[in-house]
Amino acid sequence: MNQGLLNSLTEAERLLVAETERDAMKGLDEDELLDLHQRIRRARTKYVKNYRRAASAAVADVGGRGMSYPRNQRDRDKAELFESVLAKVSREVAVVANRASMQLRSERLEAARAAKAAAPALRATDGSTSEVVSRPRTAKKTTGGLKKDASTRAMGARRQAKRDSR
Repeated sequence: MNQGLLNSLTEAERLLVAETERDAMKGLDEDELLDLHQRIRRARTKYVKNYRRAASAAVADVGGRGMSYPRNQRDRDKAELFESVLAKVSREVAVVANRASMQLRSERLEAARAAKAAAPALRATDGSTSEVVSRPRTAKKTTGGLKKDASTRAMGARRQAKRDSR
């Protein structure tokens, strides 16, 4: 990073950039990393907004976008600095989130294996042969056409309604 740019940061911004060092981020969990990510995004957005506003205001004074480009170098550099720091934190958030999802997945698989292994043992000690209760299968009587099946059902319903009205 540019040392001149780092010297131009405020104390709070310098601390924010220091929090993104590898050693400082190593001990953070996912929620803390997301909080850091949001604070850095806010700082980046601030300087991008400041740069755009100043650049658009300078266009009228200077006479063109190309002429106003060098005037607002500090805000542009700060926005770029916070963008690169944000990318670094985003990568770390992705790594930690992936690690957490893999851990959660392995815990779920382990719990499923334990439940599957415990289920036959439960039946054997209980002595009963009760099976898992599920819905009974309903017969599917189809002729191959959904419209034809619906028409047949409707015709039967009309016939039943005619009998009921007698």
